[in-house]
Amino acid sequence: MSVLAIDAGTTGVTALLVDADTSVLSQGYSEFPQHFPASGWVEHDLEQVWRATLAAVGQCLENVNETPVCVGVTNQRETIALWDRTTLQAPRRAIVWQDRRTAGLCEQWRHDGYGSLVASRTGLRLDPYFSASKLTWIRVNEPQVWRGVDEGRTCIGTIDTYLIARMSGGREHVTDSSNASRTMLFDIHQARWDPELCGLAGVPMSALPQVVPSIGGNVRTDPEHFPGLALPVSGIAGDQQAAMFGQMCFDVGSSKCTYGTGSFVLTNTGSQVPKSQAGLLSTVAWSDSDGALTYALEGSVFVTGAAVQWLRDGLQIIKSADEVEALANSVESSEGVVFVPALTGLGAPDWDPTARGTILGISRGTTKAHIARAALEAIAFQVRDVVDLARQDANVSLRSLAVDGGASANNLLCQLQADQINAPVVRPKNLETTGVGVAFMAGLGHGVWGSRTELASAWQLDRTFSPGDRDDAAHRRWRAAIDRAKGWTER
Repeated sequence: MSVLAIDAGTTGVTALLVDADTSVLSQGYSEFPQHFPASGWVEHDLEQVWRATLAAVGQCLENVNETPVCVGVTNQRETIALWDRTTLQAPRRAIVWQDRRTAGLCEQWRHDGYGSLVASRTGLRLDPYFSASKLTWIRVNEPQVWRGVDEGRTCIGTIDTYLIARMSGGREHVTDSSNASRTMLFDIHQARWDPELCGLAGVPMSALPQVVPSIGGNVRTDPEHFPGLALPVSGIAGDQQAAMFGQMCFDVGSSKCTYGTGSFVLTNTGSQVPKSQAGLLSTVAWSDSDGALTYALEGSVFVTGAAVQWLRDGLQIIKSADEVEALANSVESSEGVVFVPALTGLGAPDWDPTARGTILGISRGTTKAHIARAALEAIAFQVRDVVDLARQDANVSLRSLAVDGGASANNLLCQLQADQINAPVVRPKNLETTGVGVAFMAGLGHGVWGSRTELASAWQLDRTFSPGDRDDAAHRRWRAAIDRAKGWTER
């Protein structure tokens, strides 16, 4: 038996085929374009996302004599999409989680006193990152698009919801609680859409998807619309929650960090909803087939891997992302250069959508190597800030930090990270923990595996990075640079 996993990320879609021995049999990948219609705006064409999904699945299955028994879907979170219930065509592009156009609206809601309501019901904070303000922006600025929502012709969902709608030929309109918990419309205590928050955003609850378990469920694909496959969709989760599951963070206090476009640190808090006083988020990690919820404390850093991409595509000081390690290693330090990669504002713990990228400490002797090293240090500093707060708010001692994502292959970054958090960083052999994690969810939901204990043996260590001396002076410079990067643009 094998499980198909679809991981719809921010820049492309990965498809994995995972067998009952937890080995990855095959893999496919297809990128899709990013659209930037204005400064701070980021959008995705849903048809391009769907074509990339079909291409990745086709690559994954084309040379494998194996038919999966179920499928799991994991996705970039907070990105919000609208599409016609009948034709499945989108009236506009999806607004991506990175988009900052609603900073002023969030500030207005904060001024009107809605911050405590949002925090108490959703575990989130008023920020353009989350989906609700994006929907309000469409309602206010594009009434011709929103008319379809009001009339019931157009439905709303995150990327998992859209893909499952396409995979089922429009029969299914569902999401899971981990994705719903990122919309700012979902009460994480009651596990339901919140009428008061939907009213604040002006979103009719009838347009929102049904919330089904992350593990299990009876949603199915349609072979006429999804390359000949009639499969149960028995696993659904947001990408960071799926990676947490793939890292086997099943015990309270276990933590992981995924280095992708951004970096996301999640700590398992079990059945207790964590309350952060310092800018971290409470979120649903996953829901079991019986409806039981597992929660997590999360620190969301918006730009980490994207900063390396900017060195490649913007400054063009490297030709490929994997060159950054050798370039940064060619100098012993950044020589006081500090890079704050607030290219789309700041996430946890500072939460400033008006912050912008800053490079400080440049001298005549500064080279591209110093900037490259400063970029890696910035990733480590941002994650340290989040980990320090997670230790405080979750009241746990961090035994180790499990890492994954593309940048975790960078040995220098992993060592800098271990030094900065003063704890071992452990890297698995398989860095595709997001796709593998949702495959495990789907397989558990369909009976491919019988328990989490059975799955735990699948996690294999590649390397442990033990902490060395921590450069606290460099971190103090980093915090000073953060203060200078804040408030650069108007809300």
